[in-house]
Amino acid sequence: MTSASKLITLSEALKRYVPDGAEVVMGTSLETLIPFAAGHEIIRQRKRNLTLIGTISDILFDQLVGAGCVGKIRAAWVGNVITGSSYNFRRAVEGGDLKMEDHSNLTVAMALKAGAMGVPFMPALTGLGSDLLKTNSSLKKIACPFTGKTLMAVSAINPDVAIIHAQRSDEYGNAHLWGNLGVTSDACLASRYIIITAEEIVSPDVIESDPNRVITPGFRVSAVVHAPWGAHPSPVPGYYNRDHNAFIEYRENSKTPQKFEKWMRYWVDNVKTSDDYVLLLGNERVVKLKLKNHLLSETVDYGY
Repeated sequence: MTSASKLITLSEALKRYVPDGAEVVMGTSLETLIPFAAGHEIIRQRKRNLTLIGTISDILFDQLVGAGCVGKIRAAWVGNVITGSSYNFRRAVEGGDLKMEDHSNLTVAMALKAGAMGVPFMPALTGLGSDLLKTNSSLKKIACPFTGKTLMAVSAINPDVAIIHAQRSDEYGNAHLWGNLGVTSDACLASRYIIITAEEIVSPDVIESDPNRVITPGFRVSAVVHAPWGAHPSPVPGYYNRDHNAFIEYRENSKTPQKFEKWMRYWVDNVKTSDDYVLLLGNERVVKLKLKNHLLSETVDYGY
């Protein structure tokens, strides 16, 4: 492990590694561990013209679009998992203010896999019968050099930065993540910079006790941020459950630009720290979201 601590504030991490115009991959663990705290700090810093890349980002992408931070999205879906439409996204697309590069979840995954491997594209069968080829220039039909069979070539995606929320990390960037990993590992390896936000900062001894859970090599990580409740309202396995009411409330508070502006002032602009955010949530809500039943994995033996 490196001896240099990478532990800094969320504000400083995003100032250093997410400039205007950056390509940012977020929401890599599907419906869990979505880095909402990082997304809200991006809004507070009023970043502009970002390209967002992801599989399932739930309402985070919609919030960034509504705040005027986004110029382009490369994804399969943007919306509200519970209620359907995301209104800021829809308004931006219909108004011509947002470019959309249409993918399936699998083509996003394969593009990041190619980026992680350092190859220009990945061959695939997915998408050949769809209209994706009509709108997405990063997808091309090719002939297999061995069989002559038609394949889809999925161009590599190499984001400027991956923002990953994890259950725990040491100060050197070695982070444990469990649950649905989604495309997290490939997104990290494909990206130039990696920012880890974590529920807990733990000692290297804790990380070394279970090396298979380390999601990406610590030496590849650019910054580590302590961000308890940093994925709310999405769930974090082992820490807290999905806040279904938050998604329903957001639907109502994003139906018009005026309602969204009011929501953003309350939930984003007024928040400076994780403690501020927890105070806004309130103790009753926090207690309700905490785990009630624990399902522990079997222990493993790394002895010699």
